[in-house]
Amino acid sequence: MSDRTLRRWIFQIVVAVSLVSFIGFLAYIAAGNLAKQGIATGFGFLGREARFEISESVIAYSAADSYGAALLIGFFNTLKVALVAIVLATIIGTAVGIARLSSNRLLAAVAGGYVEALRNIPLLLQLSFWYGLLTITLPHPRVALNPLDGVFLSNRGIILPALVPHAAFGWAALAFAAGLIGAFIVRRKASSRQQASGQRPKTAVPILLLLTCPALAVWFFSGAPTAFDIPRLQGFNFVGGMRLSPEYAALLFGLTAYSATFIAETVRGGILAVKKGQSEAGRSLGLRPGLLMRLIVLPQALRVIIPPITSQYLNMIKNSSLGVAIAYPDLVAIGNITMNQTGQAIEVVSIFMIVYLSISLAISAFMNWYNRRMALVIR
Repeated sequence: MSDRTLRRWIFQIVVAVSLVSFIGFLAYIAAGNLAKQGIATGFGFLGREARFEISESVIAYSAADSYGAALLIGFFNTLKVALVAIVLATIIGTAVGIARLSSNRLLAAVAGGYVEALRNIPLLLQLSFWYGLLTITLPHPRVALNPLDGVFLSNRGIILPALVPHAAFGWAALAFAAGLIGAFIVRRKASSRQQASGQRPKTAVPILLLLTCPALAVWFFSGAPTAFDIPRLQGFNFVGGMRLSPEYAALLFGLTAYSATFIAETVRGGILAVKKGQSEAGRSLGLRPGLLMRLIVLPQALRVIIPPITSQYLNMIKNSSLGVAIAYPDLVAIGNITMNQTGQAIEVVSIFMIVYLSISLAISAFMNWYNRRMALVIR
């Protein structure tokens, strides 16, 4: 026991065994109580017929499908809103964070008012506001607002034109992925050449061609349609086009606007952490403010920004579950219906925990990898 390494291993093994034993004890008690009430345990219910409809889904679904398929729809709906909100909140938050440091007092004041107003209002209240705004203030479909040709705003949602589905889009997506890999290789070779010779070859045009030409060529020669499916009023609702339901739009708007305020403050703090001498050196070289921010300040600020912004991304994934309050059919909402019909509360909650943990760990792993790439290398 005088070996320090051996003591560490023994301590970790004891803790792990104790934790597993405690969880097993709780599971034994739960299984006994459920057996007394005549409730079967296990995940066999996932194969049974769900017998309920879902208002919106990414893939085809009907009430005759299984509970497993219904929960899969909820998982996709959660990703559909959370990932889009992460992208939009990052763009808006970065712009607002930079605007707060602007020398234009009006712009800085507007950005500061946006941050201070929205981040101090609970997200659930904001979701209720956006949902009420979309369902109560907007007219019914027969007198829907038509700000642009083919775009309609009504209490049934936001109706937009959409491209006609075609198999060529899938092939174009694969070609874009191949071009993305090629662009990554070109960028890596340029970085290697810069480290070896001190000169970096121009890569903007080759990368742009790799990202666009293969996908456009595959899309064109595969005969993909160029016509749009224009929505039109039929009866009491619209047919055709693409619809953003009021529930989805309200959750997306609320989650984006609320989270962007915290990202804005993170960006502002990261920029302020960069020493003023860096900006002064850039100005002495004649760099314009935009280039100064993009080439000198932001790359250094990212080392401070990435860790806290990762936490905000994880919060956005978890906060998306508040969509159940406005009837958005995400994983939690569909899981609650499943729980009420089957009585498998422990199993459904376990699925919640595993799914949210897996998504959070995946995002955290990606952001940690990106953080390591942006870290300052000391030789």
